[in-house]
Amino acid sequence: MTKEPSVEPSAEQKLVRFMLSHMLAGLAAGLVFGGALIATNTANLRTLLFASPEGWLFAILFFMGLSVTFGSLAMGVAIMLSGKRD
Repeated sequence: MTKEPSVEPSAEQKLVRFMLSHMLAGLAAGLVFGGALIATNTANLRTLLFASPEGWLFAILFFMGLSVTFGSLAMGVAIMLSGKRD
């Protein structure tokens, strides 16, 4: 049996994986945070969601906005932490 040579991922591939992992963590955090806000009825969000005939539209916009915000924040933190230290 011959062993296949191991292929080391390039620096760009490592960076993309690093950024994607942080983005996915931020997206998950945004969804969890939004779910917690609705579950606890903070600022009557759950009441507005269920009382409105367009509640599904509110939910989509609410969760997408939080996901984009938290995903961007996580990617920004990743960029700030990826620099070399002196």
